[in-house]
Amino acid sequence: MKENIVIFDTTLRDGEQSLPFSLNSSKKLKIAILLEKLGVDIIEAGFPVSSPEDFKSIELISKNIKKSKICSLSRCIKNDIDISAKAMRFYKHNSFRIHLFIGTSELHIKHKLKKNFKDILEMSVQSVIRAKKYTDDIEFSCEDAGRTEIDNLCFIIENVIKNGVTTINIPDTVGYTIPLEFSEIIKKILNKVPNIDKAKLSIHCHNDLGMAAGNSITAIQNGARQIEGTISGIGERSGNTALEEVIMAINTRNDILNFKTNINIKKIYNTSKKIIEICDFNISPNKPIIGTNSFSHSSGIHQDGVLKNRKNYEIISPDSIGSKKQNFNLTSRSGRSAIKFYMKNMGYSEKEYNLNKLYKDFIKLADKQGRIFNYDLLSLAFTKNFYKESEYFKLINLEIFYKYNKENKILINLKIGKKNKKKIIFNDCNVIYLIFNLLKKISKINIKLKNFISKSSIYKKKIISKVNVTVIYKNIKFYGNDISSNFIKSYTLSLIKILNSIRKYKNIKKKY
Repeated sequence: MKENIVIFDTTLRDGEQSLPFSLNSSKKLKIAILLEKLGVDIIEAGFPVSSPEDFKSIELISKNIKKSKICSLSRCIKNDIDISAKAMRFYKHNSFRIHLFIGTSELHIKHKLKKNFKDILEMSVQSVIRAKKYTDDIEFSCEDAGRTEIDNLCFIIENVIKNGVTTINIPDTVGYTIPLEFSEIIKKILNKVPNIDKAKLSIHCHNDLGMAAGNSITAIQNGARQIEGTISGIGERSGNTALEEVIMAINTRNDILNFKTNINIKKIYNTSKKIIEICDFNISPNKPIIGTNSFSHSSGIHQDGVLKNRKNYEIISPDSIGSKKQNFNLTSRSGRSAIKFYMKNMGYSEKEYNLNKLYKDFIKLADKQGRIFNYDLLSLAFTKNFYKESEYFKLINLEIFYKYNKENKILINLKIGKKNKKKIIFNDCNVIYLIFNLLKKISKINIKLKNFISKSSIYKKKIISKVNVTVIYKNIKFYGNDISSNFIKSYTLSLIKILNSIRKYKNIKKKY
């Protein structure tokens, strides 16, 4: 029978510490509700002594969460403990948890706390006794356990359990340990602490050396039964254990990990996406499980393998975590199989186009453009002289005149077919939307601006702007990008590229 692993989420406490701004109580409540729906067992709602807003957030969460257990963090200080209990007083569904912590490594004791081990032991025991006045659910964290002398670690654990601690947490606070080393710490605690059976063993790993998920998995293999972490691994410095990673490791490798969790894995993708948006936090495209590249394939060999059987190159089904299946990225590394797949999805059989010619033209354009989209394939497949055909829309000139506290002047000279059209507009508002609406009006193509991303860098003492623009035309996304020393020019040229792509797409759809 599979043993249950308790999932303890600290996105609202440890995760928030890494954000450039604090989350208000409304945003924290939204995140807590999402975590509860995901199936998180324990939500660490915050550190109430740190600020009035954090106290208010924990109060609000305590009033609204009914299924997950609520927990708040407290130093081994009387006032901290009292405030933690007060912040959670409205939580009525079962006993709330007070999470005590204190540094136990020699480094922390001497250089941070300016005390000795005997002082730390006394503070720990007295804090547990005080917390017992408010709840029977007490967690105790030995901060910097990964660098704590093992006999001292075991001694303090034994004494806090004697006084009522029900969960012992072993944090690798600075991400210092490696899996084999961390597993040995867990083994020694289980073998040396005589009353360890009276408490659940938890772990809280940081990712400074990229070991957080690995340390967490090896810890549960050796006896830990609670994993602490955050959504997408946000947290101090390099972050915490990414909960979605360890949850899916347990789910995917159940051949050797005989465990289960209460998490509804179907909600992982959407929950992660929403929380990241609320936190205004960016994750890497190749972030495991939830990154945009997690189910994307560019290599022709991989694409061919996935088309034959997704399991060839995917160990997790996107559907299993609530994600839509990702289409292949069409790049110069893609092969004929991917091209046939795209063309078939768009409704075209091989009899309607020359695959060898299309592939040859595809590689040429992919090397030049970087990435190819559906509408590019159609243009390549059905335009007789694709590379000889001149662009229908072409920017001849763009001038912008700025005057402080006065109307700005924009002049666009655009070639449309064989004709030139000049437009001069005056404005006192957003230049981005003015140019967009002006080009939309001139081209007579009904597009909607989805988003644009601008990145600037310095090259040979000049500022270079790269702009990526996405627009919607008849429910289809069209993409354009350009690089220039002028941001507005890059943006304008990106839009013009899109207009040319749309025009080619429209003409082809009329014929076929």
